[in-house]
Amino acid sequence: MAAIESFSAAHPGDPQPGDLIEIFRPAYQHWALYLGDGYIINVTPVDEGPPATFGSAKSVFSRKARVRMQLLKDVVGSDTYQINNKYDGTYTPLPVEEIIRRAEYLIDQEVSYDLLGNNCEHFVTLLRYGEGVSDQANRAIGAIGFVTVAAGAFSLLGLLRSRSRERQY
Repeated sequence: MAAIESFSAAHPGDPQPGDLIEIFRPAYQHWALYLGDGYIINVTPVDEGPPATFGSAKSVFSRKARVRMQLLKDVVGSDTYQINNKYDGTYTPLPVEEIIRRAEYLIDQEVSYDLLGNNCEHFVTLLRYGEGVSDQANRAIGAIGFVTVAAGAFSLLGLLRSRSRERQY
Protein backbone atom coordinates (compact mmCIF):
# COMPACT_ATOMS: atom_id res chain seq x y z
CA MET A 1 0.00 0.00 0.00
CA ALA A 2 1.41 3.37 -1.01
CA ALA A 3 1.94 6.07 1.58
CA ILE A 4 -0.71 8.78 1.52
CA GLU A 5 0.82 12.19 0.95
CA SER A 6 -0.58 15.35 2.53
CA PHE A 7 -0.81 18.63 0.66
CA SER A 8 -1.65 22.25 1.48
CA ALA A 9 -2.72 25.36 -0.40
CA ALA A 10 0.96 26.35 -0.59
CA HIS A 11 2.06 22.85 -1.70
CA PRO A 12 -0.83 21.45 -3.79
CA GLY A 13 -1.03 17.88 -5.01
CA ASP A 14 -2.26 16.78 -8.43
CA PRO A 15 -5.88 15.69 -7.94
CA GLN A 16 -7.82 14.43 -10.95
CA PRO A 17 -11.49 15.16 -11.68
CA GLY A 18 -13.66 12.86 -9.56
CA ASP A 19 -11.05 12.39 -6.80
CA LEU A 20 -12.14 12.55 -3.17
CA ILE A 21 -10.35 15.24 -1.17
CA GLU A 22 -10.01 14.76 2.60
CA ILE A 23 -9.27 18.07 4.37
CA PHE A 24 -7.83 17.86 7.87
CA ARG A 25 -9.50 20.36 10.18
CA PRO A 26 -8.35 20.64 13.82
CA ALA A 27 -11.08 18.33 15.23
CA TYR A 28 -12.47 16.48 12.19
CA GLN A 29 -12.07 15.83 8.47
CA HIS A 30 -14.02 17.71 5.82
CA TRP A 31 -14.62 16.00 2.46
CA ALA A 32 -14.88 17.46 -1.03
CA LEU A 33 -14.85 16.15 -4.59
CA TYR A 34 -12.36 17.52 -7.11
CA LEU A 35 -13.99 18.90 -10.28
CA GLY A 36 -10.88 20.10 -12.14
CA ASP A 37 -9.07 23.40 -12.79
CA GLY A 38 -8.54 23.91 -9.04
CA TYR A 39 -12.25 23.63 -8.13
CA ILE A 40 -14.01 21.29 -5.74
CA ILE A 41 -17.62 20.69 -4.80
CA ASN A 42 -18.59 20.33 -1.14
CA VAL A 43 -21.42 20.94 1.29
CA THR A 44 -21.41 23.86 3.73
CA PRO A 45 -23.83 24.90 6.47
CA VAL A 46 -26.76 26.98 5.29
CA ASP A 47 -26.58 30.64 6.41
CA GLU A 48 -23.26 30.31 8.18
CA GLY A 49 -20.14 32.46 7.92
CA PRO A 50 -17.35 31.53 5.55
CA PRO A 51 -18.23 28.58 3.32
CA ALA A 52 -16.66 25.16 3.98
CA THR A 53 -16.57 25.54 7.76
CA PHE A 54 -18.43 22.68 9.33
CA GLY A 55 -16.65 23.13 12.65
CA SER A 56 -19.03 25.27 14.65
CA ALA A 57 -21.66 24.03 17.08
CA LYS A 58 -24.33 25.34 14.70
CA SER A 59 -23.12 23.05 11.91
CA VAL A 60 -23.22 19.97 14.15
CA PHE A 61 -26.94 20.54 14.64
CA SER A 62 -27.59 21.89 11.14
CA ARG A 63 -30.18 19.93 9.17
CA LYS A 64 -29.54 21.70 5.87
CA ALA A 65 -26.44 22.30 3.79
CA ARG A 66 -25.67 24.16 0.58
CA VAL A 67 -23.72 22.51 -2.24
CA ARG A 68 -20.92 24.85 -3.29
CA MET A 69 -18.30 24.92 -6.01
CA GLN A 70 -15.18 26.58 -4.60
CA LEU A 71 -11.46 26.77 -5.18
CA LEU A 72 -9.68 23.95 -3.38
CA LYS A 73 -7.05 26.36 -2.04
CA ASP A 74 -9.76 28.58 -0.47
CA VAL A 75 -11.48 25.63 1.22
CA VAL A 76 -8.21 24.16 2.50
CA GLY A 77 -7.00 27.53 3.85
CA SER A 78 -4.21 26.89 6.34
CA ASP A 79 -5.13 23.21 6.79
CA THR A 80 -3.74 20.21 4.90
CA TYR A 81 -5.47 17.72 2.63
CA GLN A 82 -4.95 14.46 0.84
CA ILE A 83 -6.37 12.79 -2.23
CA ASN A 84 -8.19 9.85 -0.67
CA ASN A 85 -10.19 7.52 -2.88
CA LYS A 86 -10.14 5.01 -0.02
CA TYR A 87 -13.32 3.19 -1.03
CA ASP A 88 -12.11 2.30 -4.55
CA GLY A 89 -11.28 -1.22 -3.34
CA THR A 90 -14.86 -1.74 -2.12
CA TYR A 91 -16.93 0.30 -4.59
CA THR A 92 -16.42 0.86 -8.30
CA PRO A 93 -16.17 4.56 -9.14
CA LEU A 94 -18.70 5.83 -11.66
CA PRO A 95 -17.33 7.16 -14.96
CA VAL A 96 -15.67 10.57 -14.40
CA GLU A 97 -18.05 12.30 -16.82
CA GLU A 98 -21.04 11.04 -14.83
CA ILE A 99 -19.48 12.07 -11.49
CA ILE A 100 -18.87 15.60 -12.79
CA ARG A 101 -22.33 15.85 -14.41
CA ARG A 102 -24.02 14.77 -11.17
CA ALA A 103 -21.87 17.17 -9.13
CA GLU A 104 -22.50 20.16 -11.40
CA TYR A 105 -26.26 19.53 -11.31
CA LEU A 106 -26.20 19.98 -7.51
CA ILE A 107 -24.23 23.24 -7.33
CA ASP A 108 -26.09 25.87 -5.27
CA GLN A 109 -28.77 23.35 -4.26
CA GLU A 110 -29.86 23.02 -0.63
CA VAL A 111 -29.59 19.43 0.62
CA SER A 112 -30.39 17.68 3.87
CA TYR A 113 -27.49 17.24 6.29
CA ASP A 114 -27.02 14.97 9.26
CA LEU A 115 -23.64 14.60 10.94
CA LEU A 116 -24.05 10.84 11.40
CA GLY A 117 -26.31 9.78 8.53
CA ASN A 118 -25.80 12.26 5.68
CA ASN A 119 -22.62 14.28 6.07
CA CYS A 120 -19.98 15.71 3.71
CA GLU A 121 -18.27 12.32 3.28
CA HIS A 122 -21.61 10.66 2.45
CA PHE A 123 -22.23 13.43 -0.10
CA VAL A 124 -18.98 13.04 -2.04
CA THR A 125 -18.96 9.23 -1.93
CA LEU A 126 -22.52 9.23 -3.30
CA LEU A 127 -21.25 11.32 -6.21
CA ARG A 128 -18.17 9.14 -6.84
CA TYR A 129 -19.62 5.68 -6.25
CA GLY A 130 -23.39 6.08 -6.32
CA GLU A 131 -23.34 4.98 -2.66
CA GLY A 132 -23.01 7.28 0.37
CA VAL A 133 -20.54 5.90 2.93
CA SER A 134 -18.65 7.46 5.84
CA ASP A 135 -16.06 5.82 8.08
CA GLN A 136 -16.01 9.05 10.09
CA ALA A 137 -19.75 8.72 10.87
CA ASN A 138 -19.39 4.99 11.61
CA ARG A 139 -16.59 5.74 14.11
CA ALA A 140 -18.73 8.43 15.75
CA ILE A 141 -21.72 6.07 15.98
CA GLY A 142 -19.46 3.40 17.48
CA ALA A 143 -18.08 5.87 20.04
CA ILE A 144 -21.59 7.02 20.96
CA GLY A 145 -22.65 3.39 21.36
CA PHE A 146 -19.65 2.65 23.58
CA VAL A 147 -20.30 5.72 25.76
CA THR A 148 -23.98 4.77 26.06
CA VAL A 149 -23.14 1.19 27.08
CA ALA A 150 -20.46 2.39 29.52
CA ALA A 151 -22.84 4.95 31.07
CA GLY A 152 -25.49 2.26 31.43
CA ALA A 153 -23.03 -0.11 33.09
CA PHE A 154 -21.88 2.57 35.53
CA SER A 155 -25.48 3.47 36.34
CA LEU A 156 -26.30 -0.18 36.99
CA LEU A 157 -23.20 -0.58 39.17
CA GLY A 158 -24.15 2.55 41.12
CA LEU A 159 -27.69 1.24 41.60
CA LEU A 160 -26.43 -2.14 42.80
CA ARG A 161 -23.93 -0.52 45.17
CA SER A 162 -26.57 1.81 46.64
CA ARG A 163 -28.95 -1.15 47.19
CA SER A 164 -26.24 -3.19 48.88
CA ARG A 165 -25.50 -0.27 51.24
CA GLU A 166 -29.20 0.06 52.04
CA ARG A 167 -29.31 -3.57 53.17
CA GLN A 168 -26.37 -3.11 55.56
CA TYR A 169 -28.31 -0.70 57.79
